[in-house]
Amino acid sequence: MSDKPRAFLFMPYIPFPVDRGTYQRVYHLFVELAKSFDIDLACLQEDPERDMVPFVAYTKRRIAIPFKNAPWQKLFPDRLLNPLPTTVAHWQVHGVSEALHAFVAGQDYQRVIFIDLVLWPYIKELFPAHPNVIMDRSRVDWLFQTEELNTLSLSFRERLLRKENLRKIAQLEREAYAAIAGMIVCGWDDRDFLQKKLGKSDKIFVLANGFNEVFFDASTHPRQLTEAPSFLFCGALDYSPNVDAINWFADEIWPLVHRAMPDAVWRIIGKSPDARSQAWGQLEGVDLVGEVPDVRPYYQSSWAQVVPLRIGGGTRLKIVESLGMRCPVLSTTLGAQGLDLPPEESILLADDPQHFANALIRVLQDPELRQNLETNGLAVVQANYRWEQLGQKLTNYIQNL
Repeated sequence: MSDKPRAFLFMPYIPFPVDRGTYQRVYHLFVELAKSFDIDLACLQEDPERDMVPFVAYTKRRIAIPFKNAPWQKLFPDRLLNPLPTTVAHWQVHGVSEALHAFVAGQDYQRVIFIDLVLWPYIKELFPAHPNVIMDRSRVDWLFQTEELNTLSLSFRERLLRKENLRKIAQLEREAYAAIAGMIVCGWDDRDFLQKKLGKSDKIFVLANGFNEVFFDASTHPRQLTEAPSFLFCGALDYSPNVDAINWFADEIWPLVHRAMPDAVWRIIGKSPDARSQAWGQLEGVDLVGEVPDVRPYYQSSWAQVVPLRIGGGTRLKIVESLGMRCPVLSTTLGAQGLDLPPEESILLADDPQHFANALIRVLQDPELRQNLETNGLAVVQANYRWEQLGQKLTNYIQNL
């Protein structure tokens, strides 16, 4: 019989295959936790082709609960009279609570872990008085939606609806924060925002994202740069922070770079390109690649990667992956929050269009700078951002609660 402590882990999806940034974090950290805990795993199963087979070796018991998000609520009476924010109510579906209660009946868990605020209504019903409930955040929606509200061009009605949702999120965050023993976030911006809103405490633990050093291995994918200077943006093309980042870069930064370096090529890599993406592909010098089966050849051949994010919170996987492949990174300060990367040594940071353009031109034109960023960036992520290291930090945090 195992002498490892028992834990219940609840996820709002089945994170395998690891084909999304959020899935990479959740899956790899789960594998590391399983080394120290006997885990009973429950997942909502929206896609029947994603099953629990990859988790058999890492779990004591497991359940996939068939799931389909509830329809978005009509404004009146459903949404306005519901105390839950609509972005959380969207995850409350008949039958899930019943399946969870049956699964945990008679079980004794030393730790209860769940992924993201959308699952809190289920958890508080399942374990109303458990002393060691921990929430892992792939993204803090309160921060994310606040930054969207402050950054995106929205109609008057959209702004009112978002403010109504944020008010309810704030109430739910306060409720969860008071009840749980610990909370794990991806970056210092997440932690600072929550502590400003909820009060300082030692409940919040910052654990940045990592990379799979076996898959993203610079030694097996040595640098093979394109003949003309090229740089890439990599990220889902239907995700609003990425869309805002590309629009800002295309409107404010790319013209400055293209004027100074007309032979430079900007490659846009990511899944789900839509009608908005077509305008980017029409820009001179821009290659709208879209979804690719393997991003490693693009890290391998690009002279740099740009991360011009203005809406923060959540994962920064592409930065550590890129550095693991020796591809230098230029980011906004917000885009690299949570990662301890010395500026000018292992990453370049810039926050306004002119400085961002100047920094990108500098890295494309200066081979010695690129070499230093490649060497230092690789050393930092190998020393600090491998999943095994991060998983041990997470395990220590949870064990010591």
